[in-house]
Amino acid sequence: MHQPSNSRRTIHTLAQATTVLGLALASLAAGAQQNRDHRDKDHFAPGNLVVSRSVYDNNPANVKVGTILPPNCASTQGGCGAATGAPYNGTYPGVFNDVLYDPSFGITSRIFLDQITPDGRFLDSLEVPNSLDRGIKSTSDQLVTSFSSKSEIALHLSTDHRALTFMGYVAPVNTIDVSNSNTPLALDPTNPVGQEFLRGVATVDRNGHFNFTESNAYSGNNGRAVILNNTEGEPFFYTAGNAGNGANPQPDGIVLGAGAQFIDLSGKHEAQQDPGTPTPVASFSVTQLGNKADKVGKDDNFRGMTIFNNVLYYTKGSGSNGVNTVYFVDTTGKACPNGVGLPAANAQLPTMPLTYDPAALQTTGLPSNMCILAGFPTALAKNANPVAFPFELWFANATTLYVADEGDGFADDSTLYTHAAAQTTAGLQKWIFNKTTNTWNLATPSPTVSNSACLTPCTAIRPATTLRPACPGHRQLMACATWKAASTVTAPRPSGPSPRPSAAAVTPVPTPTASLRSTITSRTPTQLSPRRSGSPSCARPASLKYYAASPSLPAPASMTTITATIRVTTAGSS
Repeated sequence: MHQPSNSRRTIHTLAQATTVLGLALASLAAGAQQNRDHRDKDHFAPGNLVVSRSVYDNNPANVKVGTILPPNCASTQGGCGAATGAPYNGTYPGVFNDVLYDPSFGITSRIFLDQITPDGRFLDSLEVPNSLDRGIKSTSDQLVTSFSSKSEIALHLSTDHRALTFMGYVAPVNTIDVSNSNTPLALDPTNPVGQEFLRGVATVDRNGHFNFTESNAYSGNNGRAVILNNTEGEPFFYTAGNAGNGANPQPDGIVLGAGAQFIDLSGKHEAQQDPGTPTPVASFSVTQLGNKADKVGKDDNFRGMTIFNNVLYYTKGSGSNGVNTVYFVDTTGKACPNGVGLPAANAQLPTMPLTYDPAALQTTGLPSNMCILAGFPTALAKNANPVAFPFELWFANATTLYVADEGDGFADDSTLYTHAAAQTTAGLQKWIFNKTTNTWNLATPSPTVSNSACLTPCTAIRPATTLRPACPGHRQLMACATWKAASTVTAPRPSGPSPRPSAAAVTPVPTPTASLRSTITSRTPTQLSPRRSGSPSCARPASLKYYAASPSLPAPASMTTITATIRVTTAGSS
């Protein structure tokens, strides 16, 4: 059995017990060099919202027409695209039609953290260190995301509410297909992307200073969300994501690096780190429900996550394997003998990686220590009707849970608007716990707090362009307001299919049943102008994800992906 060593963690704790504060100081010192304007003052003010976004560097040279992709594909067993090569250069928006030639296509881009007030007033923007920054070398600390990925850089607060966290890639800006690359210690020879890049976890404090932790997890795919647990002794991360971009069966490193991960926070600069084999924290298998086993590792394709009452929750909402639903990590081992249940009253957060048998990875995979939350879907994604597409989730209290359901994102033909409108369960769902049946139930009469109101504001954002989005649902949400965000689908452009979601309306929901509109204004920098009433209190904010065509550059010269937002809560925290 592969069992995480208590002595290892004890030694690690003793070794770092006197350096945890030094880690914060070192992080501040390193951040001071990168963010000198914020060296001696708070950057994130209590009560404000932080919005993560990514901006594509609109450069024709990013892709040369005729380039054979993916990069170094000839050195892999996965093979290359057709000999004709990439049909589009790096100019937006056509560049993202290269995905029709290279299914792994994506280009790394810069990450920005915008600070806005709850009523939509822009305050400032903090750029995450990257290779385009002056003074940043290949050995410098840096992190990017992949454009136009729809599932990355979600923001979460640490368990002590004093740090923000998100995930990305340790790679230069404008690098092709990083999001589907292998990681160095989790190689899959059948992955057609013939390059290796580490994934990275970013932590930023209230002063705007960054710390980065590298990982070999999520090889062949992406990390999507992360929460720092810094109230259980030595700080560590829980993460959510997916792994694998090759054939079946998947190598051990892919199985180990998927889904829910446990990553120790590093106090070193990236160039000094040497991350080891991925360490999963939890796993689920459909065999718990009495179903035949799926492709090993693919039941753990997780997207959103949250913590409530010392329980770690995840969602799965994509892929044809497994069950698209809401899960929780069962640290008691008794909550769900048949795969479905409720967290135990005395549950505690996991403080160690999952123990597993290396010899069983290729046959039965990881042991199961997760449960489907009672009342949520249990049907296999390939058979379910309707299919759920949950992303982020937030507990308003012990009996009220909000879930952002994305919808299926159908955009194959001109019926996409009708198709989107017919997805009545897509949108911001409200679930109520029934104490009599001990199950969660979708609130009635309407399954979603809002959905039908989405089409008009989405279309109004970019009326002058041919990018006409429809809104089938929402991806992430942030409580306190509550803010939610639409996932979009886009009608085909004359030159071919559009480059994935391009615009969305941001909608504050001050009460569980109200749905007020807001728009993204055409100003520089981006501002949000919501109309809202009241300001409900917030015990544990979650994240919001939304997308916007860039208002800071003339259309269609650039596109900004605004991905997540989170509220700074109390004085002294962020």
